[in-house]
Amino acid sequence: MELLLIVAVIGAVVFLVSKSQKNKSAGHSATQLEDAKADARQAIERLGGQVYNLTGTDNASKQALADASERYTAAGSQIEQANSPAQARLAKQTALEGLYYIRAARIAMDMDPGPEVPSLDGQKAAGHVSEDREIEFEGRQVAASPNPSQRTPNYYPGGRVAGRPVPAGWYSEPWWKPALVAGAWGVGSMLLFSAMFSGMAGVAYGAQDFESGAGDGTDAGGDAGGDAGGDAGGDAGGEDMGGDMGGGEDFGGGDFGGDFGGGDFGGGDFGGFDF
Repeated sequence: MELLLIVAVIGAVVFLVSKSQKNKSAGHSATQLEDAKADARQAIERLGGQVYNLTGTDNASKQALADASERYTAAGSQIEQANSPAQARLAKQTALEGLYYIRAARIAMDMDPGPEVPSLDGQKAAGHVSEDREIEFEGRQVAASPNPSQRTPNYYPGGRVAGRPVPAGWYSEPWWKPALVAGAWGVGSMLLFSAMFSGMAGVAYGAQDFESGAGDGTDAGGDAGGDAGGDAGGDAGGEDMGGDMGGGEDFGGGDFGGDFGGGDFGGGDFGGFDF
């Protein structure tokens, strides 16, 4: 009888301890989620304030603001659906991408770019456009530049799209967006990457690395290469055009649904683009 009583007591203690640990774990997870959501909402609110208070004055600033607005909408949707700290962090990354577009728009309008934006996943490893380039690709001219212009009104903060690096910079057309929408690159992507970025100081990856998706933005070699020619961060004049960005995992996971800010890809006609 005494043995049965002892067994029962031990069983009760084990049950209570297990229940207590589960409750603590659940409480800790809930706290982590709320903290992550609060952190993301700060970035989203900061982005919203800029989106509603700025008006573009030229093609480059208008397109950058359209992209920032799209990121704001996507981040708001993501945070409302977030059920884990990782999903909340994804919403924050999307908002930070939008803030890079805000900085780009301000730069295009010759305004102070504003406060620095935290770096995003994969941005440093992707590198940055460090010189003006123009190539002929599939019967049309495609240009890249460290600076905004009428020729290069499409900004990208740098990062990984569908697993491959896209350097930060200004482009004549958003050549990465077909892969962003489809989640995969077309057969002509390696040729475009090779022609556009071969030998460029700010881009460490070669065409073969691009094709294989080598480097995930965390390896030392990738980060060192991404730093070549300077920090890719915020200022299109060669200062800080993109730090360490985002999209790493599918460009922040953002839903680029809609029409990319209303602009048929920023006015670029993808025509026969092999994506």
